[in-house]
Amino acid sequence: MKLGAFSVSLAVKDINTSKEFYETLGFRMFAGDLAQNYLIMKNEHTLIGLFQGMFENNILTFNPGWDENANRVEAFDDVREIQRQLKGKGIKLENEADENTTGPASFVVLDPDGNAILIDQHV
Repeated sequence: MKLGAFSVSLAVKDINTSKEFYETLGFRMFAGDLAQNYLIMKNEHTLIGLFQGMFENNILTFNPGWDENANRVEAFDDVREIQRQLKGKGIKLENEADENTTGPASFVVLDPDGNAILIDQHV
């Protein structure tokens, strides 16, 4: 199962304070929009998303079809195929991608400890 690029999406209280903190750790702004309260920060191959007021808890995020530079990769498992495989293994999904569509889609699954895992395909 190819899940694609990995990042941690952090629910932050103050995006400016968090941005400054992660810049101190060597991260730089990679994508996002500070005015819309979200940034994607990057340090080499590591990605951290900062999200103010968008969700309550931190989320593990995978992006099928992307590498860590948000470049499309040739071979990847479509989000709907990943979803079918997980459902076939008895994994309960919190929400599902429409399996009758193609292109961008997402779904969420919780790990045994209640951590949200977002499989979010943009291509």
